[in-house]
Amino acid sequence: MEYVTLNNGLAMPILGYGVYQVTPQECERCVLDAIEVGYRSIDTAQAYANEEGVGNAMKKCGVPREELFITTKVWIANAGQEKAKASIEESLAKLQTDYIDLLLIHQPFGDYYGTYRAMEEAYKAGKVKAIGVSNFAPDRLIDIASFHEIKPAVNQVETHVFQQQRQARTVAQKLGTQIESWGPFAEGKNDYFTNPILREIGAQYGKTVAQTALRFLIQSGVVVIPKSTHKQRMAENFDVFNFALSAEDMAKIQALDAEESLFFSHRDPQTVEWFMSIL
Repeated sequence: MEYVTLNNGLAMPILGYGVYQVTPQECERCVLDAIEVGYRSIDTAQAYANEEGVGNAMKKCGVPREELFITTKVWIANAGQEKAKASIEESLAKLQTDYIDLLLIHQPFGDYYGTYRAMEEAYKAGKVKAIGVSNFAPDRLIDIASFHEIKPAVNQVETHVFQQQRQARTVAQKLGTQIESWGPFAEGKNDYFTNPILREIGAQYGKTVAQTALRFLIQSGVVVIPKSTHKQRMAENFDVFNFALSAEDMAKIQALDAEESLFFSHRDPQTVEWFMSIL
């Protein structure tokens, strides 16, 4: 496993297992499978409704807690200092742990200033090892970093070969914030898994499109958290540390960047209205 060092010195695996869209019923089994494959970083969120499954798996897996890196996120409905503070305690209880390794603000909506203050309190109390944000555009990241004592350690944003987040990565680097990818496979959009360039490059190394795409992000310094409910696919996604893409191959994949989301924009009024509607 390769690691990145966050801005407070905490080591974070560059490859983890994400449980977005993993049902509460499946989550425990999936996380146990992932840990058995070798994953030590697990990414969940209050909004995923499966923190309990992650907690149950942690208790049953046989791996010491200190060897696991657990991320969760504060949801919009829990925005604001007091609500966020209570939700952090609830997440700790559901995860059955004394501390969370990485705690993020899930979306840049609501009183996220108050949320971040609650996270800073939890950090100082030792209940959280690192804090950061998710889905924050570069301007919002600069804003929150400028007006808080603790700089965000991580910004988790849509990042894949078709949206490589070059500006976001540049801004994050200036602030000492690590970029983490959600949707490293773009959920298969844009014919991701049949892309001829990824297939051709992968074939040179005896690797699949998925492995090639993950390797590209890892070599770009991006933390990745691919999700699968199939143990064989989990193992395939984990098998990306025994090869390295050449500079030429990296350049070919960099050329795939369309610099646009394949999902939604947090600045689009209709998108924001949708987020507000689900509250």
